[in-house]
Amino acid sequence: MTPTSTFPTRSTQETPTERYEIVLGVDTHKDVHVAAVVTKLGARLGACPFQATAAGYREMLEWARSFGDLRHAGVEGTGSYGAALCRYLLAQNVQVIEVNRPDRAARRRSGKSDEVDAEAAARAVLGGRATARPKHTGGTVEDLRVSKTVKDSAVRARTQAINQLKAILVSTDPELRESLARLGNVALFSACARLDPETSAVHQALHYLRSASSSCPTKSVSSPSASPPRSRTTTPRS
Repeated sequence: MTPTSTFPTRSTQETPTERYEIVLGVDTHKDVHVAAVVTKLGARLGACPFQATAAGYREMLEWARSFGDLRHAGVEGTGSYGAALCRYLLAQNVQVIEVNRPDRAARRRSGKSDEVDAEAAARAVLGGRATARPKHTGGTVEDLRVSKTVKDSAVRARTQAINQLKAILVSTDPELRESLARLGNVALFSACARLDPETSAVHQALHYLRSASSSCPTKSVSSPSASPPRSRTTTPRS
């Protein structure tokens, strides 16, 4: 869905002057979120797209509250595209309910519509089909999640580079293969680093693969300036 520069402040329907409780539903995407508002009785009051930015979140909340008392919101993708919106709504004292995305086959049969999905998210909360609270994605929890994601990615990249390096050794010249075959990973990385990349394409590949292979941090090594461990002395018995 293409972002628009201006958003309507109201739906085409007239908003009743009486204040009553409403439910917000949001179909989340990378650049634009589509919101829909329904009453507790199930009547749709309006739908509107908003940019997935801090200003867009404020506009969405102001727009939704213009229809009535907003206490609950059904949001799709609370762990991905809707994570930031989820945190914002919770900070504004709106209870967020995680809503599963509609079945793709059913969407194809009935026709894809972000407004329909947003309305369905609101109705899932209204009907009690969606009751799950979103996972906490802020503070220390978010820091640990990001740290683990980066570490896991680095470990996978290192493992892939090591496998590629050893696969190249299998089919290379016997002399080079035999000189590196019995080395452990650390010694193998050091040996490949000393290879001249101008010798051949194999030498060049091994030389550059060792950088990726050794990029993941390993166990720390004590510095030479560190004090040596104390020797155990025994006092002779008299």
